[in-house]
Amino acid sequence: MAIADVRKAVPWWLRIGAKLVLARLPIPYGFWKRVRLFEHGDMNQPQRAMDIVLAHARAAGVIDDSARPPRFIRCAASFGVLELGPGDSLFSCLISKALGASQSWLVDAGPFATTDVASYMALSDFLQHKGYPGPLTSPPDNLAAVLTQCNSAYLTTGTQSLPSLPPASIDFCFSNAVLEHVPKDEFPKLADELMRLMKPDGVCLHRVDLKDHLGGGLNNLRFSAAIWEGPIFRDSGFYTNRIRFREMVRIFEQAGFACALPRISRWDDLPLPRARLDASFRALAQEDLLVNGFDIVLRRKKVSS
Repeated sequence: MAIADVRKAVPWWLRIGAKLVLARLPIPYGFWKRVRLFEHGDMNQPQRAMDIVLAHARAAGVIDDSARPPRFIRCAASFGVLELGPGDSLFSCLISKALGASQSWLVDAGPFATTDVASYMALSDFLQHKGYPGPLTSPPDNLAAVLTQCNSAYLTTGTQSLPSLPPASIDFCFSNAVLEHVPKDEFPKLADELMRLMKPDGVCLHRVDLKDHLGGGLNNLRFSAAIWEGPIFRDSGFYTNRIRFREMVRIFEQAGFACALPRISRWDDLPLPRARLDASFRALAQEDLLVNGFDIVLRRKKVSS
């Protein structure tokens, strides 16, 4: 049986128990990645990474598809890109450079990205084969050299990294199933920092997955805030902030963003009876609980003259 099939067969409560134990063993992340028990995305595959960056950039309206090959719009001037949660690779910094970005930043909650320079050279060759200028002009000796050639920075202290970025420096910010992992108490600060970082005509595109990361339902809403936000659960590899759809939109609006929602995905019926939810979630509107994912486009609100 494939690992993916085994994982699907394991009930959500057993996954919690296993991760509570495994997350505390003195075993490096690389091992868990190889056996696919703890993973930080799938941006370590060239075609997959390229597809994600282009899809997000097109949805945000920052790609010029009339160019051959397609490039970022306005990239003749300074064009800054920010990826939140790059995960297992820094492929997006090479892709951003190939698309015309002058600088990029990649911010994550830890140093999860592969340091295998051969994988980055393979991506550079892949991009050249697609008709883009090779972002790596010479074989790098290490990951730092990859970042230098791409005029990129990799910051690994999560939301605490953002204040070090210069204000009004970002034209395009994106993330893919990352915002739901930002600690709940840090989320308003994240929204404020993104407002500070975005250029007046900058745009963010974030894909948010509201399903629990245990069984694809709402099992994370079974628990009280005291348990779920406590250090035992929060540091065990299955944490999501449980900020629901309407609340997340409201936080961004309060930070000063105009929000567009080009995609909203819903369950037909709640995957968990309302009576089994923690009391803090039972009173939420059915329409809000049925949303299991969405894309959100953020732009600065226009100031009336």
